[in-house]
Amino acid sequence: MTRIMIYGIGGKMGANVISAIDGSDATLVCGVDKLADESKFSVPVYRCAKDVKEDVDVIVDFSRPDAIDDILSYALSRSCAVVIATTGYSSEQLAVINEASKRIPVFMASNFSLGINLLIMLARKAARLLGLNYDVEIVEQHHNMKVDAPSGTAATIADAIAKEYEDGKIFEYGRHEHNKRRDVREMGIHSIRGGTVVGKHDVMFMGKDEVITLAHEASSRMVFAVGAVRAAIFVSTRGAGMWGMDDMLALD
Repeated sequence: MTRIMIYGIGGKMGANVISAIDGSDATLVCGVDKLADESKFSVPVYRCAKDVKEDVDVIVDFSRPDAIDDILSYALSRSCAVVIATTGYSSEQLAVINEASKRIPVFMASNFSLGINLLIMLARKAARLLGLNYDVEIVEQHHNMKVDAPSGTAATIADAIAKEYEDGKIFEYGRHEHNKRRDVREMGIHSIRGGTVVGKHDVMFMGKDEVITLAHEASSRMVFAVGAVRAAIFVSTRGAGMWGMDDMLALD
């Protein structure tokens, strides 16, 4: 049974991860959250990871980028794995995460939905087949509380597609800074924020007289929580290194 700590247990995703753990091959042993009401949880909840007393196999992180130092400090000191589901990290923070993965297992993904990872696979295949004859545009929609833009998922989709072109792609964000004709190597990435949209991503391949659209929409956060718990169970038995959805799904 994989012993899980939820970092950010008091948030909306924390509640979903708790539900996803129930009935899985994992158990929740504690949580960390600066603002959570400890009395509302059946497990100990701490203000920072360094105060955790329980034995933990994996930290599942749904918090904020500024928590990464506390998370990695604990994980490195206890030699436990980390599932990082937070996005919006700086290049310096990503370098710290990569360095930590040399000593502990780190599972990192911008989106833990099985459906969105299938979309990425299909988008890559479409890019290979259609080539430069089709322009590519990505539109992502999220709730009005989301901080980072574009979404980490949109960035992951764009990077995956760009690798299918010999010379890569030039990312254009919103196009508000330039008044010019579209370059054949451009890939537009557009962000919409509003309401309570959980997450929607559209990838459009636009050619002469036709448009092919691949779309994914999450109707609840539970799909991400289920994927994160699966990732926690998977990475708990791996060695040090950087792991991702491709690694996990390859074994299914």
